[in-house]
Amino acid sequence: MVEMIVLKDREEWLQHRNRIGGSDAAAIVGMNPYRSNVELWQIKTGQLEQEDISEKPYVKYGTEAEQYLRELFRLDFPEYMVCYEENNMFLSDKYPFGHASLDGWLIDEDGRKGIWECKTTNILQSMQKEKWKDRIPDNYYIQILHYLLITEFDFAVLKAQLKYDFDGEIFLQTRHYKIERSEVQEDIDYLEAEERRFWQQVQERRMPDLKLPEI
Repeated sequence: MVEMIVLKDREEWLQHRNRIGGSDAAAIVGMNPYRSNVELWQIKTGQLEQEDISEKPYVKYGTEAEQYLRELFRLDFPEYMVCYEENNMFLSDKYPFGHASLDGWLIDEDGRKGIWECKTTNILQSMQKEKWKDRIPDNYYIQILHYLLITEFDFAVLKAQLKYDFDGEIFLQTRHYKIERSEVQEDIDYLEAEERRFWQQVQERRMPDLKLPEI
């Protein structure tokens, strides 16, 4: 059974974040450019303190922009009912090792439920631009797979705002990516197996072999 709980504030939400979350998932399969699976294991076993990045400018920008981008999505795509609760957390007794905290969730005209994910990215290098060309960057794709796993929803829509700054002039490009669960079920199954294996290693305090993202 999947249930959604709403925590009273961010502090209580942080206290409940003791399972595998969406931002953790990519590290488990070696696709997080900022954190290895071993570092994540050290965090989950209490040997390493997780860095608080909430005050970093790019994180604050994304957090503040999210509510407005959600409302824009609601205007641009009236075929969806757009839902959101602050400090939400989805839990499943089928997947006790994970949780999902969503930027929003959708209900389409057929009553199907979907994940709404929002990303804001400041494009500083051509390499960053390439990661968004006709695809979702690997770490964000894995995050969505994790949310589909925990919530058991039918689809996901990622709204990306790509921000370019040329000599003081700001240009914004918005992209939308839709993922049907039925088309990525094999990837979801693979991620589930990897997360279960990782969580067992956490419980047994047995360090996993290092996995590194491809360069």
